[in-house]
Amino acid sequence: MSFTYLRSLLIVCSIFAVTGTQARAENWTRFRGDNGQGISSETNLPVEWSTIQNVIWKTEIPGEGWSSPIVYDDHIFLTTATEEGQLCHVICVDRKTGDIAWNKEVHRQEAGAKRAQNSYATPTPVTDGEKVYAVFADGTVVALDYDGEMVWKNTEVRFHSLHGLGASPILVGDQLIMPFDGSSAEDQKTGWKIPWDKAVVLSLDTATGDVMWKGKRGESRVGHVSPILVDGGALVISAGGDRVQAHDVASGERIWSIYSQGEGVTPSPAIGDGIIFTSSGFEEPTIRAIRLGGKGDITETHIAWEQKKGVPAIPSLLYVNPYLYSITRDNILHCVDASNGNIVWVKRLPGAYWASPVWADGRIYITSEEGLTLVLRPGPKYDEIGWNNLQEQCMATMAVSQGRIFIRTAGHLYCIGLED
Repeated sequence: MSFTYLRSLLIVCSIFAVTGTQARAENWTRFRGDNGQGISSETNLPVEWSTIQNVIWKTEIPGEGWSSPIVYDDHIFLTTATEEGQLCHVICVDRKTGDIAWNKEVHRQEAGAKRAQNSYATPTPVTDGEKVYAVFADGTVVALDYDGEMVWKNTEVRFHSLHGLGASPILVGDQLIMPFDGSSAEDQKTGWKIPWDKAVVLSLDTATGDVMWKGKRGESRVGHVSPILVDGGALVISAGGDRVQAHDVASGERIWSIYSQGEGVTPSPAIGDGIIFTSSGFEEPTIRAIRLGGKGDITETHIAWEQKKGVPAIPSLLYVNPYLYSITRDNILHCVDASNGNIVWVKRLPGAYWASPVWADGRIYITSEEGLTLVLRPGPKYDEIGWNNLQEQCMATMAVSQGRIFIRTAGHLYCIGLED
């Protein structure tokens, strides 16, 4: 058993040992941090900032991309695309100074279809402390070492979706796992409006980039959901249009599946107290609470509750025991009782929301497309602390690491923190 695998198990076990908090996690290694939950152990974080107040540094980021920053020790990684989406880059920023350590062009892609709000560098990279792994809009996956040297490139998947690519990869053991829930490049409706069997959950060897397994969904449609791990890292939970599924990490075998009607699903699952909280896409938007366990089609046996109000379309769900938080397409923040799905309170927010909420230092942080970040206390009533304005467009989810908040805007990466 490799050191990387043991480390992954320890990280996952620490997540499941908590109810609303977790053991201190210095690094933010993937989309939404440890296991994609948007939960940080960091303390002494600011609740107020502006374009100058509590800004440790601000760095211009070239190109366009909505991948979120990730942090490992003194390295920050993010991706971007230039030349109208054709040239793909991985960028390393020095965490202490904000200086760009290196900017590596890694791939040239055809700038295909996407939503106007998406980018050609949207998947958030992931790191194991030795290499950084990135995925781009056409399905290409690359691995670089910390000096910016290319280790491998995989072009197994030629991805197409009218929305573009939105999911992000994860690491478990010596595997990189990435879902590709696209549609047909020849017939626009196939895989989008009409279910097909071409979606794949892909596992690559982190050392070589070789395919280890391809998990199959069966009949499904387009989706953009980043996976999470359960059962001590033995199962990967991945959702596409119409489906929420568990695949065996070792083999890729589909262990269980739930029908969850709706294409274009984007929010990633939350987990707590043995329950997975998911949302479905367009047509029949529904929040579903799914009990862990079972085999085969468990649609009739393992759904604990359903709620058709407060369903998020883009931002992921946030679980802070005992509540579940979601932001709808019409910008209404919902607090839901996670034990039964009942709505506890709602609050209409200004602006539009693409970034996913984050819990840190006992507070929830929610950033709008306009660059406004709401800070509030979790609980049975809406308890606002304040708003902070960076005055730039923002669709990327913040990272939290080593006493700092890292926010990517359309043109910059901000390091927000209290002065030491």
